[in-house]
Amino acid sequence: MSVNHYDVAIVGGGMSGACLALALSRLPLRVALLEAALPDVAQHPAFDARAIALSAGSVDALSRHGIWPLLAPQAEPITRIHVSDAGHLGQVRLAASDYRLPALGQVIELTAAGRALQQALAMARNVEFYCPVTPMTLQPDVSGVTLTLSDGRALSTRLLVAADGGHSFVREALKIPVTRHDFEQSALIATVKTAEHPQGRAFERFTKGGPLALLPLPGGLSSLVWSVPRHEAPELAALPDAAFLARLQQAFGWRLGRFEQTGPRHLYPLVMTQAPWPIGQRTVLLGNAAHLLHPIAGQGFNLGMRDIDQLVLTLEEGLSRGEQPGDHEMLRRYWERRRQDQQDTIWLTSALAELFSNDYAPLVVGRNLGLSLMGHLPLLQRPLVAQTLGFGVAPSAR
Repeated sequence: MSVNHYDVAIVGGGMSGACLALALSRLPLRVALLEAALPDVAQHPAFDARAIALSAGSVDALSRHGIWPLLAPQAEPITRIHVSDAGHLGQVRLAASDYRLPALGQVIELTAAGRALQQALAMARNVEFYCPVTPMTLQPDVSGVTLTLSDGRALSTRLLVAADGGHSFVREALKIPVTRHDFEQSALIATVKTAEHPQGRAFERFTKGGPLALLPLPGGLSSLVWSVPRHEAPELAALPDAAFLARLQQAFGWRLGRFEQTGPRHLYPLVMTQAPWPIGQRTVLLGNAAHLLHPIAGQGFNLGMRDIDQLVLTLEEGLSRGEQPGDHEMLRRYWERRRQDQQDTIWLTSALAELFSNDYAPLVVGRNLGLSLMGHLPLLQRPLVAQTLGFGVAPSAR
């Protein structure tokens, strides 16, 4: 059996895998991208009905790697963010203009992002797309990893990147341990229309059952991400449109007027998964294979994008030093630079999810007081702004 040789092989062609492949296509590397789904965005499980909020830091990184121009035409800017606690006075308002930024972030639907990324991958000169195909066996050694594929082919790579999702085959095959925490919630996802145009406004509202987010979409629509107790989710999702919109109106309020229309509702179980040590012998985990977060504060892909950015920079730096992709020292430097941010972000999102899904009276009083103070003292907003922007350190407000 002939074996094709690559510098980097990426398993998984969703958002993380596709963005990494395109970023690496600008380097003098031979890259393989392995994807199990057919090359049809409408059938791809990673490019589904959801929308993601890209932080300003993610947009900056995507721009540096030449990817943002592909996504920008399909994106809607977030210019203002409103955070509130249902039934209480505490609230925080953030505006891009207060931080001398054109936008706090951008929202893009995954179907639109997938279409743009796949078109770009089809033209990438040094990326070979294996699709549809899945790895069957993996054999790492000191010089690389050999993979046998479901179509009978085989390949070897100096660096193997697992970007194959929360149920990663690569992670399981290499026995990389993970920790899990079940929030006992489901995310209810839908596209909704309100009487009032969002005009770039994003909302995070903490309700008794869990956080509710509305993200602005092109055409005056909004993407709903509503975290609800898992035992209540199927009934809520199955309600007739009018009854569902009435429940949503009650939970969200009237900040955008009446909810007029809803698209199909989809449910996703919310379970935090983390690989505490996401590197192995010539292997690194990225995206949901490395960490799967609660959607509160919209940190999932943004954390992954910071990982992608650092991995590309570390590879580029290693090449200038004469190192090979996947060398132990190179992967050690990558993880040393990413460890603290990963740990901090995972801890923060999990803590926020528990805090704002709890109706224990002292916690409710404490979080409402915290929101009230942040709303009046810009200095206290800095940690929230830093996480929102995705730069690590927030710029000062005027």
